[in-house]
Amino acid sequence: MSLWIWCPLLLLVCEVQAQMENRVIFLPGTFQNVSVSQNETVQAVVSRIPPEVAFITLQFHTQHRNATLSYTRIPGPGPSLTAVDSGLLTALLPGQASLSLFLSSPDGDTVAGTGVILPYSSSDPVPGACNTEFTLDIDPNVYIHYNLYETEIRFAPANLGNERGETPSPCDISTEATTRWRLQYDIYQYFLPENDLSERSLFTGIQAVADIQGMMENGRLVMTLLSSDMSMAVFTSIPGQGVVYSVVVRDPLLNTSASYVPSHTYACSFVSTLNGCQTLGKISTKVFFTIAGMAGLFVCFFGHRFFKCELFCMGFSFATFFFFVLVTRTTGLEYDLCLAVSAVIGVVGGVLLVMSWWRFGSVMACIVVVGLMLGFLIASTVLFTPLGDLDVFRRSDAVFWVTFCCIMLIVPLFFVRWPREGNIITCGVVGAYAVVLAVNAYIYTSLSYISLNILKRFLNNNFSAVFTDVPFQAIDYIMITVWVVLGVSGMVLQLYRERSRPFFPPSPYLMWLQERERRKTNVLDPSHHCPPLPNRLLARVWQLTKRMESAGENTPLLL
Repeated sequence: MSLWIWCPLLLLVCEVQAQMENRVIFLPGTFQNVSVSQNETVQAVVSRIPPEVAFITLQFHTQHRNATLSYTRIPGPGPSLTAVDSGLLTALLPGQASLSLFLSSPDGDTVAGTGVILPYSSSDPVPGACNTEFTLDIDPNVYIHYNLYETEIRFAPANLGNERGETPSPCDISTEATTRWRLQYDIYQYFLPENDLSERSLFTGIQAVADIQGMMENGRLVMTLLSSDMSMAVFTSIPGQGVVYSVVVRDPLLNTSASYVPSHTYACSFVSTLNGCQTLGKISTKVFFTIAGMAGLFVCFFGHRFFKCELFCMGFSFATFFFFVLVTRTTGLEYDLCLAVSAVIGVVGGVLLVMSWWRFGSVMACIVVVGLMLGFLIASTVLFTPLGDLDVFRRSDAVFWVTFCCIMLIVPLFFVRWPREGNIITCGVVGAYAVVLAVNAYIYTSLSYISLNILKRFLNNNFSAVFTDVPFQAIDYIMITVWVVLGVSGMVLQLYRERSRPFFPPSPYLMWLQERERRKTNVLDPSHHCPPLPNRLLARVWQLTKRMESAGENTPLLL
């Protein structure tokens, strides 16, 4: 373990109290907004530090531009950190009452951010003091890595606190209760407002959860790790949704705690011109789900009446989902091409389901497919709740998929007893959810992750360890209301309209066979004496092509 280091340190943030001649002065616990111009180094100074403070952490946060925080005016590879969420920790010396640290822009652009310093006593744990993985000797930062499927956070283990000037406790000498192995780590998650990528929204959120009290009041405790666990956690990625992650280390023996430097992510890039945070949502996705939403709205209110259209939509959805997973996992095609291929195969699947009913007339076989669609949505919704984050499901793919399949297969069993009612319920629920997905193509809503989490689990082998928490804010409650109102309205309308009609329309092919048999046996039916259509066509063609013969008269008849 590295020894405590002290060099000129400290940070800036919240409202500028004084930024004169590249110098910022601020008080502990007070946020300041700081702007670092191109080729400028800003010195952050904190003074009048109380003697009971043993160490101080400095945080500086920007939205998407890197900033360099360092102990020295000229940043070096060891005593500095470059990130959008950067933090440094300084152990104070006996009698020390002031600190300085330096902030600069590594990319030559003007960087605006917010920062704060937080003081801690000698009894508080020291975040990142047992770091062996990252570059800083004492690293209080939370590091975020994300991809399309998951967001992973990592942090360095903490150590027990100590008085100023004392040698820190060894990190790995023993695992007794008198060592840092008694420490516990609470992982917190805080969602920024949905569909809000503004800098102001981020800074407001950071200021709300930067310290321990703010994170405990505003954030959500996701899990607690012991010192024997790996210092990491994995969450589902939500592109375009701002999320702040933080870690609070607790000493259960002394009942003290300290906060790591919070980090944020939008699971997307602000600098990418293609599929960046500002241009989320591919055109192909919007077109696909817009058409799906229109079809879903039709099925919601008229699906049972137009049975063939409903079967086509259900078969299309089933085949498209299945083959999108298959094509994505087995090929390296781009997203747009995978979606196009899956849609084409989905059309074939819809036609096959309609033709199977048209040819064989087996309503129950088709209703089983329809029931599986409702079962899939119900199972996805159940595991979308906090139930899906239980350790038994996160640690075992087998348990998750067995539970999912059981829920999915139970639903079609009810359709055997009540086929018409089950079909109408499916039309209402699934059709209304298609409308929700269409809205999500333009305005983010967390309800899309009901099915998207299952899709991610199909496509990513390591997704089982991911926490699938998503924010529920105003837009989500509005979309839940839309889903419920559309679904109930569609079900009530169809049940009322179909109450006096046959349960299901007859098969056109079977009706044709019956009609043909009736014409053969009923001699009183005029159509019985009419030759078959192929014979009539051949006779007509022969009449048009044969040569007209003369009747034998060469002179006109006399009047």
